[in-house]
Amino acid sequence: MTVKENKLSPGQPSQIQWGGGNWVFLDIGFANRKRSCGLLIGDAPANCVTFADARQQIMQWLVNSNSLVNLVIEAPMSVCFDSKGNPKGRSVEISGKGARYWYAGLGCGVMVAAMYLIRAISDDERVIVPVRLFEGFVSYKDSSLPSDHKDDVLRLIEIIRDPVKFSKSIYGADQLKQDEDDVLFSAFRVAGLDCGVPAVIKPQSEP
Repeated sequence: MTVKENKLSPGQPSQIQWGGGNWVFLDIGFANRKRSCGLLIGDAPANCVTFADARQQIMQWLVNSNSLVNLVIEAPMSVCFDSKGNPKGRSVEISGKGARYWYAGLGCGVMVAAMYLIRAISDDERVIVPVRLFEGFVSYKDSSLPSDHKDDVLRLIEIIRDPVKFSKSIYGADQLKQDEDDVLFSAFRVAGLDCGVPAVIKPQSEP
């Protein structure tokens, strides 16, 4: 399934405008009972919810919307392979403090969670508005502090509200490869949903 055939499309840096449409922010988590997701919809306060609750609330928002929705998910939305076909890190995943690759550890887990949400959106015929995808990347936080999912979505919304001020925190698809011969494509292509390669929003003020 191509982007043209799909209601989901990849967001571009130039399309990041707070007044340019509905915005939904999801710091996604995958847990049985914990409220592992941070969720902020529109102008409502950020909350911590379970994966099931996050999916239900997002789906209801999409069903009730009458205009394009911008959906920011804090999970790998694109994947990269080297010229030999081996998984390779994207440029945004590398920091002086180390690397958080899409194909290892937590990155893999939240990517699977995002895949289930994207599939639900794609398959629900009640969702008739276009959904524009963006990737959030909030990482390299102080491991001695408890995880704060609400804080993560607030850091992302700060960038969306002022993309000019935080322009260095926004990466287009053409900035994600480390080498020219790397192969970059939608994380959901393996599930039959080619949503393209969305822009990545990565706060620069790492603690």
